[in-house]
Amino acid sequence: MSSSSSDADNLPLREIPGSYGLPFFGPIVDRHNYFYHEGRDKFFASRIHRHNSTVIRTNMPPGPFISSDPRVVALLDGTSFPVLFDNDKVQKLNVLDGTYMPSTKFTGGFRVCAYLDTAESNHKLIKGFFLQALARRKDVFLPLFRNCLSESFAEIEDQLSKNTKAGFNDVFSQASFNFMFRLFCDNKDPSQTNLASKGPKLVDTWLLFQLAPLATLGLPKIFNYVEDFVIRSFPFPAFLTKSGYNTLYDAFKTHATTLLDEAEKLGLDRNEACHNVVFTAGFNAYGGLKNQFPVLLKWVGLAGDKLHADLASEVRRVVSAEGGVTLNALEKMPLVKSVVYEVLRIEPVVPYQYGRAREDMVVRSHDASFEVKKGEMLFGYQPFATKDPRIFEDAEVFVARRFVGEGEKMLKHVLWSNGKETEEASVSNKQCAGKNLVVLLCRLFLVDLFLRYDTFEFEFKQSGFGPSITLKSLTKASTLF
Repeated sequence: MSSSSSDADNLPLREIPGSYGLPFFGPIVDRHNYFYHEGRDKFFASRIHRHNSTVIRTNMPPGPFISSDPRVVALLDGTSFPVLFDNDKVQKLNVLDGTYMPSTKFTGGFRVCAYLDTAESNHKLIKGFFLQALARRKDVFLPLFRNCLSESFAEIEDQLSKNTKAGFNDVFSQASFNFMFRLFCDNKDPSQTNLASKGPKLVDTWLLFQLAPLATLGLPKIFNYVEDFVIRSFPFPAFLTKSGYNTLYDAFKTHATTLLDEAEKLGLDRNEACHNVVFTAGFNAYGGLKNQFPVLLKWVGLAGDKLHADLASEVRRVVSAEGGVTLNALEKMPLVKSVVYEVLRIEPVVPYQYGRAREDMVVRSHDASFEVKKGEMLFGYQPFATKDPRIFEDAEVFVARRFVGEGEKMLKHVLWSNGKETEEASVSNKQCAGKNLVVLLCRLFLVDLFLRYDTFEFEFKQSGFGPSITLKSLTKASTLF
């Protein structure tokens, strides 16, 4: 378990180990090791071993010429990582994507809420708007998403009947986009708008040109350095996605009228509010959910038939007793709840967190204290924090019942939402405004899955963008609820 506060006060003060290497060349060497020679987990693990420390100095991609300063202090354990949530100590100005920020031309010329620091007045106004918007729409979460799930499972069954296999990712990318668009646009189906079925593709392209420097395309090794030069030498210009982005913007501006009226009543400029809505629906929500559902299905699938049977039993028993799928019913499914939290722990879809020290400060790991100077960039690699073996037993193992009963006490170490799972999003922090909604949707996904099916067969291919899932079979439910 992590150190007590009294133990932490007595930790030895140690200089932060590690090196940034030579200017220009050091960051390039580090990013080649990170992407091509070691891979991200080995990149960090090897440096922990080399320096005997989970707090180290290193460079983070993209480096030259996109990032003017790639130097970070990396926090690689569950004790040091949470300092990134302390907004009195850490500034979140323009650090969403790390050591660089895509041009505001990608977002209509505005710095949207995700790039604002909590000390900026606009942060409170815009985040408050989204928190209120979600609260006003809470009664439609369940029926709307179940409708999207029904359409998606019908599509997958149709594909299986024709091809003996079905692509999960594309179907649930469309479901994720449809849900967010209908939630923000008075239940307007995007297929009945200028978007037709193009929404996910437009968002994917828009995201790709902003985030490409942070990923690898998984090309054959012979093309590694070509890829590196093409996507990490200079930022992609926003005009490449201007037409697609304007199509998205026009769709939300036309159909999210109630939402934008709410923004104006709070004092937000309607145009700025709409660009924030597009970013939140596209980048934050859709961008997260389209990866979250494949990750969820992967881990549940890998756990095997026994877990499938246990989930089906719990889901059907509770739904039968409660007379349907309700929020109250969901609260009576501890295994479903635990499985979702365990997936969020073992493979967080956003593995990185950044923040800049507001002042000279001391960061503590399990074993030592480290002085960080004002202005230094802090970087946290979340998988190493949430799979910290000094916090979790069998930290690298998927344990479906980890958070059942007494295990709920460990939820404070689940950090996927840019905050602790035991804390709530507010206008004064950077925790995900849709934190509880994401958990709800993941639980609803499992409930509908195991109301319909006893088990499933699948295969997946891991990439820098998450797992790509192919469903090979779905076994229809053998018992009714």
